Parts: sequence; structure tokens; C-alpha cells
Amino acid sequence: MALIKCNIVSAQNEIFSGNIEMLVATGALGDVGVAHGHAPLLTQLAPGPVRIISEGGVEEVYFLSGGMLEVQPDVITVLSDTAVRAEDLDEAAALEAQEKARHELSDQQSEIDYGSATAQLAEAAARLRTLQAIRKKMGS
Repeated sequence: MALIKCNIVSAQNEIFSGNIEMLVATGALGDVGVAHGHAPLLTQLAPGPVRIISEGGVEEVYFLSGGMLEVQPDVITVLSDTAVRAEDLDEAAALEAQEKARHELSDQQSEIDYGSATAQLAEAAARLRTLQAIRKKMGS
């Protein structure tokens, strides 16, 4: 299979750079897969997992807090505020954040920012989906 250069960059650092066979990301309108020969594309990404299939079929999973995906003829660029290797995610922290956001949304007495609480809930759920994807990949 033909290879294409891929760069995943967060606000803090470059988390991945290398040649890949395919990238699958969580787009704003659904999952999007990109391989060598894909038409140029610029699209928004939703919080969730990004799977990269490197040379030889080696698969890696990353979590993105959202961002942008740009596809050019010779390079794929993924930009995100937060990008983390899936194995570096803390499941307990994600579950705690999810529970806190759910509690804030259900508490009719408190004065909270519903938009912020909803975004926190969506990001926590996306982190958990990413952890599930890596577990599925590992067969556990």
C-alpha cells in the first residue's frame, strides 16, 4: 500500500510525524478515512479517537479534543488543542470528569455554564471512547 506523510500537532507539541498507510478520524459529520491519493480536504474534527495505520499495518490510537484535518496530495496534517496517545489517557480521570459534568447538568439549583458543562461531558465521553478503541485493538 502507498504511504503518505502524516503530522499530528497539538498546542503543546508534535505528537506524531511519519509515513502512514491510513488515518481514520472522528470528523464533525462522521468518521473520515484518509489514505494516499485522497482528494484535498479541510474539515473540522470532533473530540474522539484518531487511528493511524503505519507501515506494515502497525496501528496507533490517539485522542484529540477536536481540531482540524487538512489533506494535501503529499501530507496529512492534524491540528488540535489537545492530542494524547491513547495509552497515556487516565480512565479514572475521564470517568470522574464525566460524572462531574453530568452532576452539574442535572443540578437545577446551581448556576453553571450549560455550554461548558456539555462540552466537558462530550470530551470526557470521547476520551472513554478512545480508551475503548485501544482496548478493542488490543483484544482485551
